[in-house]
Amino acid sequence: MKKILVLLLFPFTLFAQDDLLKEIDSVATNERVESAFKGLKIVNIESTKLAAKGDLYFIVSHRFGSVKDGFEGFFGLDNAATQLKFVYGVNDWLTVSGARSEIVYDFAAKVMLQPQIKDGFPVAIVGFSSFGINNTLKESNYPNMEFEDRLIYVSQLLVSRKFSNKFSLELAPTYFHENFVEDDNQENSQFAIGMGGRYKLTNRWSLNVDYAAHLNRSSTSRFKNPLSIGVDLETGGHVFQMHFSSSQGIHESGFLGNTTGDWTKGDVFFGFNLLRVF
Repeated sequence: MKKILVLLLFPFTLFAQDDLLKEIDSVATNERVESAFKGLKIVNIESTKLAAKGDLYFIVSHRFGSVKDGFEGFFGLDNAATQLKFVYGVNDWLTVSGARSEIVYDFAAKVMLQPQIKDGFPVAIVGFSSFGINNTLKESNYPNMEFEDRLIYVSQLLVSRKFSNKFSLELAPTYFHENFVEDDNQENSQFAIGMGGRYKLTNRWSLNVDYAAHLNRSSTSRFKNPLSIGVDLETGGHVFQMHFSSSQGIHESGFLGNTTGDWTKGDVFFGFNLLRVF
């Protein structure tokens, strides 16, 4: 009798185990992949990292002058550019920011469209958009200038994948529009494709690289594509990013459309991004 009862219950036991395994699998496939990048930027290009809900970041971004100036410019220390920026996590999928530098007033939003899922969706997709006001245009130089001439618009789709605990990559198709351009032959609406990566060296150090290719630059333009190489150092509530870049620009239009440096000529700029979370 006991053997018959066991045989009768055996199929139900199998079904219960199958349901349990399915439930475990469903939980695993919904697990987000975190920390593809530790900084909100790779170097210059925005990363797919968002601020956590309620977190307030204060960021100081500093770019010294070109090191090729040598002792005359104190290896770049005499001609620096600085940006002060506040970033706030409205919720887990929306981050907003406001920044000011000598070049641009900048207001931006970053939206999580799709996170990377362990054993599921293979990449993280984030939308980034910013609205900038060019602060370098002087009315004395452009007496007929209107406020609209100062405006800059940027839209990016950030797509990243964390391949392992050490290695992450990102692509950043970008559209940006400058109402004022230096080169009369340059279209105001411009396109670029950014790319970057992070390799974790130790628990606190990582190597970061990013590059952007301008897709419709005027043939008469003096500007070049930006290449940046640096390291991240994590120290508690701080992330300290140090790097060398062929661009001194910090805002997207600055480094995507107006890079003047050239690595082959030693015309590079040392800089850092210091992040503090409150």
